[in-house]
Amino acid sequence: MKFLDQVKIYVKAGNGGHGSPSFRREKFIEYGGPDGGDGGKGGTIFLRSERNLNTLIDYRFQQHHKAGRGVNGSGQNRTGHSGEDLFLKVPIGTQVFEEDNKTLIYDFKKEGEEFSVASGGKGGLGNTRFKSSTNRAPKKFTKGAIGEEYVIWLQLKTIADVGIVGLPNAGKSSLLAAITNATPKIANYKFTTLNPNLGVAIYDNKEITLADIPGLVEGAHEGVGLGIQFLKHVERCKTLMHLIDITNVNIENTYQQVRKELGSYSKEILEKKEIIVLNKIDLLNKGIVEENIIIYGESLGTGVATEIAQNKSFAGIILESPFTSMTNDASCIYWNPGSISDIEINKFQVLNTRWLVDTQWFYSSYSYKVDNGTIAMNIFYLDYGKEEIETIRNWKRS
Repeated sequence: MKFLDQVKIYVKAGNGGHGSPSFRREKFIEYGGPDGGDGGKGGTIFLRSERNLNTLIDYRFQQHHKAGRGVNGSGQNRTGHSGEDLFLKVPIGTQVFEEDNKTLIYDFKKEGEEFSVASGGKGGLGNTRFKSSTNRAPKKFTKGAIGEEYVIWLQLKTIADVGIVGLPNAGKSSLLAAITNATPKIANYKFTTLNPNLGVAIYDNKEITLADIPGLVEGAHEGVGLGIQFLKHVERCKTLMHLIDITNVNIENTYQQVRKELGSYSKEILEKKEIIVLNKIDLLNKGIVEENIIIYGESLGTGVATEIAQNKSFAGIILESPFTSMTNDASCIYWNPGSISDIEINKFQVLNTRWLVDTQWFYSSYSYKVDNGTIAMNIFYLDYGKEEIETIRNWKRS
């Protein structure tokens, strides 16, 4: 299915039916009086959000949409049928703008929402409505009102629980295909993904929607590569999953490059929760030596870093504000010296944890495997920062 995230359409609600100027005409009834019925109401145009849609392509070739006209009233006080309402389906995340494409009218955020974009005209009144004690045979009736008509813009901004971002060819589509039932195009060249792809994963009996955002390159916010046409889809994602190709020469620059483009487009994007995922770790044996890699983890990410580092001969592991404890690592010389003998490979570890105020502690340890055992050493440093410290002297128990 082709992707389209912006389209201009014309909507015209149905006109109301005219009232009837009919008079009762029956045999042996000389003065039957008025019996004209009212006209039917014109059809209204509604927009309705659907979960199984992710593009506006249906409106590319059909841009004019009209609801049904109300039927005219008739004799015997019969009211005309109302015009048929028209329901236009749009994906969740669609925004409706006025003709200037700037003034927001409505924003679809949930499945099944309905919005009346053009109301049908009211039906006209038949001459029966104008009968009075002084006017027994009115010929007056009214015509139906004209239905509303507008030119509007529909813009789609994908709403997903997790938006997968990264440089081109980082493996975003492969990850989406692996954890969901989505079938995006996958190939080993840049800009394989030209449109956002959506997939649904089940976790803890809940549905989680993931969006594969086309790759970002330096200068994307200025139109380089695929430009900013898909950056707007990142705005609506609750969490960002930043996928990084671990085979890149400078992982830090790779990470900062994408962050820079996101921040240049919108500072609010940088405030979203971010999950950093290192991809293509299976390629480490193809040209990249494990001994030249240092694994870094911060806060809750220390658990991931620890899992990756276990039983691997990486150059070292750095944990900042760790939320994990490890066994058989270089830090055991401080916590549990007896387990040093269990270390089977050389390990280097740096820990840095921030506490209250400016207080933080820094810990570095190194273990080296030798023939008859393991040699280990550590450095522990506690920094109180600007915190004032008072020593209580001559303290007596009360």
